[in-house]
Amino acid sequence: MVQAATKSFVKSIHGVRYQVKDVARSVAFYTQHLGFKLEHQQLPAFANVSLGDAHVLLSGPGASGSRPMPNGQQQEPGGWNRVVLKVADLPGFITELKKAGVRFRNEMETGPGGRQIQIEDADGNPIELFEPAR
Repeated sequence: MVQAATKSFVKSIHGVRYQVKDVARSVAFYTQHLGFKLEHQQLPAFANVSLGDAHVLLSGPGASGSRPMPNGQQQEPGGWNRVVLKVADLPGFITELKKAGVRFRNEMETGPGGRQIQIEDADGNPIELFEPAR
């Protein structure tokens, strides 16, 4: 019964929300460095950027999606949960991002499924760049 009820309420994934300190700066990062499209913005509080069907919701300090929890805990950027972007030519992309001054969390890792590396947006939110094995 629970599964049937869940199907009636959950319709799809709306997006991935990231807490950011400066929405305009974050929009510039995602659109200029990663090729996202700006869908909507309510500066300085919020913006929605997309890549294909995937949406990243950028919530600044004034956004309703950034308000403190009932216990007073602040929602902050960073952490380890992350959006994963499938890319081509990961080493070439790494070179371009390094030239642009993008921050990297680690070096490129290689495993049986492919290669990946983590970068940070302007507020320290992690983004994984992943190139599947051929």
